[in-house]
Amino acid sequence: MLPPHEAEGAGPGDAHFVVLPDCEGAATAARFFLRPKTRVLTHPSGRPWLIGRWSDQEIVTARAGQAAIALVGCCPVGQSELDRHASRLRDLTALDVLARHLPGSFHLVASLDGQMRVQGTASGLRLVFHAPVDGIHVAATSADVLAAAIGTGPDEEQLAIRLLWPVPYPLFERPLWRGVTAVPPEEALIVASDGRTVRRSRWWTPPEPTRSLADGAPLVRQALAEAVGARTRDGGVVSCDLSGGLDSTSICFLAATSPARVVASTWPGRDPADSDLYWAEQAGGFLPGMEHVVWDADESPLVYTDLLTIDDLLDEPTIGVMDRARVLHHLPEMARRGSRLHLTGIGGDHVAWCSEAYYHRMLRTRPLLALRQLRGFKTLFQWSLGDTVRVLADSRPYGQWLASCGRRLRDPMSSTVSGALGWGTPPRLFDWVTPEAAHTVAGALREAAAHAEPLHSDRGMHGDMEQIRICTRIVRQWDRMAARAGVPMASPFFDDRVIEACLAVDPAERVTPWAYKPLLAAAMSGVVPDVCLRRSNKAHASMDASNGLREHRGDLMKLWEDSHLARLGLVNGDALRVLAQRPSTPGLQDAILYSTIACEVWLRNLPRT
Repeated sequence: MLPPHEAEGAGPGDAHFVVLPDCEGAATAARFFLRPKTRVLTHPSGRPWLIGRWSDQEIVTARAGQAAIALVGCCPVGQSELDRHASRLRDLTALDVLARHLPGSFHLVASLDGQMRVQGTASGLRLVFHAPVDGIHVAATSADVLAAAIGTGPDEEQLAIRLLWPVPYPLFERPLWRGVTAVPPEEALIVASDGRTVRRSRWWTPPEPTRSLADGAPLVRQALAEAVGARTRDGGVVSCDLSGGLDSTSICFLAATSPARVVASTWPGRDPADSDLYWAEQAGGFLPGMEHVVWDADESPLVYTDLLTIDDLLDEPTIGVMDRARVLHHLPEMARRGSRLHLTGIGGDHVAWCSEAYYHRMLRTRPLLALRQLRGFKTLFQWSLGDTVRVLADSRPYGQWLASCGRRLRDPMSSTVSGALGWGTPPRLFDWVTPEAAHTVAGALREAAAHAEPLHSDRGMHGDMEQIRICTRIVRQWDRMAARAGVPMASPFFDDRVIEACLAVDPAERVTPWAYKPLLAAAMSGVVPDVCLRRSNKAHASMDASNGLREHRGDLMKLWEDSHLARLGLVNGDALRVLAQRPSTPGLQDAILYSTIACEVWLRNLPRT
């Protein structure tokens, strides 16, 4: 079987690798990963350390005696600075400070006296997995690489769990492969010098949200500027999304002040009420030296486009396949215009805005403020009074909430206020999921609920972190697809330093019914023209989704004609084929098919012998 990430078509920007401990069995374990095109870094002892694929621009290394450090990804650290850290390294946990200080987005790998440490990003954009290979614990940036080495296949229980809509924490962080273990983003994996003993060490904790907007906005501006600068400081040509929204507009203006030449890309919406093009042209008018490419709205791929031809080798299902064609369509033209990297505004919705669930605790700590704001939210989002009161009165701990979800998987979708002010949107399974699969999922939820702890005791911070990690798992796969298409993508809003700066701001000022993304607007004041900061909404591609259902129902029919999920007994293929013939069925507009399609497409593209 061809190792997943040695397949043809991998492009620049898709750094991936395994990390081996400095022990006797490392050379034996390494043979599972050595291929003609792989690169190898060694421990100070000379044994194999990193094996994989990366470009010279994606890695910085330093050595001093029995210590070695490697940063793989985007990190503008100087060689001399990293050398100093390596020379002073006496304890692997001392790297916590370095990991919490550096800008960018990268994996940090270190070796010291035979021990090794591996970590990704707190955002979850760069993940770490590990598994015993011939008795030696090997870490990797992709779960499927380890599964190929140990000869295991997909875990059908985990696959059934991924049919949930949505998949709640911590279930979405579990690998899809038997025998492979995930390292939580906030923790580092440490492997002892014998290669057989592993432990995890927490290196990241979210900040307390105590800064005022006035104090926090300059720090957000600085963090976002450093994140964009890390990608543009080497000059050349970079392309940027310019949707007209605050997020992409901010990235464009920051990139325009860099040494790089910027090419902006705007996809107008098909909906006549979509005002993206108006706002994008407003922004472009303030950047006369920037090349601005405006695409024909009718050329924009619809949601569900090309599902049958997707051949990306991914280590888990992703609902990102629904928008794959839309995300990648313009990249070849950006490459022809010289772009070496494409910057997106993805993540601004998740960090510059925040969960309304903070008001659940605020109602108890700052009741007058919370009541005033909640009245505004109720009107803005059309929440019913009864549902709002019920959710605010619900003080169950996370484990109890998760357990209750397992008993209500077939219920109708809950009200939007449940997801906004509660622990999250209660997950559901739909009619096409078999009773056997539903029984498996309910059991998994009960088991998880017995031990589950939220990402934070405040359900607002929990909600923010959960949504960040859900989105970065999608972006992680899009990044891989984009690299293969020839233009790597980057999403500066998801850099850990940017996330920290945003999360540290008082949620009462960060999310309010009276202003749209006030933190980002304040942070970008003086960088983005005031007229561009006045936008108070964003476009929704609902027409692209509904049209996509109608135009691609034939592809959906073919998807279910020989369904891998049906063969596994997880879905009813007949029920899915009936739905494909009825694209106007109520409920389909709410993306309830996404998780099922994601799992089916993923199964179809697993490596075959």
